[in-house]
Parts: sequence; C-alpha cells; structure tokens
Amino acid sequence: MMLQRKNGLRAVAAGALVVSGLLALTACGSDDNSGSSGGDASKQAGNIKCEGKGSLLASGSSAQKNAMDLWVRNYTAACGDTQVNYKATGSGAGIQEFLQGKTAFAGSDSALKPEEVTASKEVCTDSQAIDIPMVGGPIAVGFHVGDLDKLTLDAETLAKIFDSKITNWNDEAIKKLNPGAKLPDLKIQPFHRSDESGTTDNFTKYLKAAAPSAWPHEPGKAWEAKGGQAADGSAGVSSQVKQVNGAISYFELSYATSGSIPTVDLKTGAAAPVQATTENASKAISEAKIVGKGKDLALQLAYDTKAEGAYPITLVTYEIACEKGNKADTLQATKSFLTYLASEDGQSVLKERGYAALPPEIATKVRETVTALS
Repeated sequence: MMLQRKNGLRAVAAGALVVSGLLALTACGSDDNSGSSGGDASKQAGNIKCEGKGSLLASGSSAQKNAMDLWVRNYTAACGDTQVNYKATGSGAGIQEFLQGKTAFAGSDSALKPEEVTASKEVCTDSQAIDIPMVGGPIAVGFHVGDLDKLTLDAETLAKIFDSKITNWNDEAIKKLNPGAKLPDLKIQPFHRSDESGTTDNFTKYLKAAAPSAWPHEPGKAWEAKGGQAADGSAGVSSQVKQVNGAISYFELSYATSGSIPTVDLKTGAAAPVQATTENASKAISEAKIVGKGKDLALQLAYDTKAEGAYPITLVTYEIACEKGNKADTLQATKSFLTYLASEDGQSVLKERGYAALPPEIATKVRETVTALS
C-alpha cells in the first residue's frame, strides 16, 4: 500500500512535468502594460476564439497558479495578439489590485465580501464586481514525518495540531487514528500562510464546520491561531513541508504532486478515510449551492460532508470581474480568455495539474455569465 501511494504521487507529478515540457515552447505573458491598445482583433484558433489584443493583467490566488500557467500558455499560443500576465500575489492582494483599477480581473479563493462588492462600484461603471467560479480542487494537508507516507487524521485532531494543542507526532490521538504506524517522538511543526489567503479561508472554514469545539477561531483569509510558523504563498508552505522533518501544512494538491509530498487521508464519518484526489474533491464540490444573487455565482461549499468518497477540504477559485463597466481596452480580451477557461477544453486540462473541473451545471452558468460581461 505504501509503495502504491509513492508510485501514484510520482506518476501524477511526472504527468504534470510532461504537460509542462510540451508547452514550454509556447509564449508566456508580459509584464508590460503599455501596449494595451484594445482593437477589434478577432480570429478562431482551433477551439479558442481570439478577440482583443494587447496586455491583459490579472493577479490574485496562488491556488490556481499552476492551472493559470497552463491556461495562459495554451491561450497565448493560439492568440498571439494578447499577452496575458497573471501574478500569484494571493487572493487578498489580488482583490485589492482589482479594486484599485490596476488589473482586468482578479483571482480569489473566497467570494467577495459585502464591503468589497461596495468598493467595486468605484471601478465598475454603473455596476459591481461578481464572483465567477472557474477552478476547483482539494486543499491537501501535506506532511513530512521521517519516511512515513501514509497518515490518517480527522478534523478535531487537525484543529488541535494547527492550534498548538497537539504538539508531538506520537500523541495518543494520532496513534489512535493510525494503529500500527511507526509514529516517531518528533515535534510537530505546523506551517500556515503569512499572506492573506483564500486557501487559509477555506481551510479554516473546514475546521470550524467539521470540528467547531476544537477550533475556536473565526474563519478568514488571515491566520488567527497562535503558534506555528508562517511562509508566503502555497509555494512557500509546501516547500517548508518538503524541507522540514516534522512539518505539516495545507496547500493545493498540485503542489503536493509536483513536490512528491505525501498527504493526509481524512476520517470524515464515511465508511473509509478519504484521500485528497481531484475525483474526491469533485464529489464534495458537486454538493455546493449557488448563493450569489443575479449574475454573481458565489458558492456555499459542503465542508462538513460525510458522503462516501467526498473529500471535504476543497476550494473554488473565482475570477473577479465587473458584471458591467469593464475597461473598454481589455473587455474583449478578458471575455475571450475567460471563455477559454470555462470551455470544455479549458476545464479538461485541469486534472493534469491536480485540479477539479467545475460540475457541468455550474460550468453552464459560468459560460452564460462570461458571455454577458460588458
């Protein structure tokens, strides 16, 4: 079983590297924003309809970075008149740049707050920003405990680990969940995000929903619990887990697969512990409900699901754009790029990078919403 798990991680990581290698020759985005000239450039490149030209700037969620890298390479290879530059600054910073009018759209792993919607009316002419879900996936809990490559935890134990209530890997609570495992007398070193992060928001929403008595803190993009160590971005926390014996942290599955980092199986109340896989995340995301109003497609995720095979620590990354009143010089390119992301082709490549495609019924609404942007 342990050998199978290691081989599975290596296979997925190898698949991602193959895709990356095949796409390495395609054009990447540019940081230069001086060339945004708008225009009516329109052509069909394969299944991608290219419209607009110039520089398309966006920033935000680091959770979707690996997916965005692939999307940008595919799109710019087909649509050479548009240079797409996406900076993984974190959800909080991305929303702030969008609200300051610096970017055409933002990526966020959390839906807009009411005050952010209000602020967006300053940059969206006679309108406001909306949440457009585009990519989903599991938030894996990666660990580095000697040569251990299989570990089961539940929400209560995770909450106590990240709240510094359980501090050693041979704690009785961990032993009980992992009978027969060789758990060392080793200090637990939990890492959390130092930046405001939608990944943190979703992870703490899971802890609050699934273990409310063990997690006294309010969910949010900023980490509230005491103790632990911090690192910047998903790349930062995952690299710490890779390097530090005794470490544990939360990050998107793509970072675990690319770094060959083993991940926690979750005891949820289902018949068997649930692995962090795109398929299992899709089962949980399919239970999500649209709670946004009008064209806003904010989702309510089922963090406390006990459904068989449903992995509950999930996130959905939204692209944040103006429903109306988008900047004229980037509107067509924004719609063209987001149309590709929401298309069957755009969604079908996600699994290669450890992400989950949108459920069909949500994807249909997303395509309708993108088409109506003005």
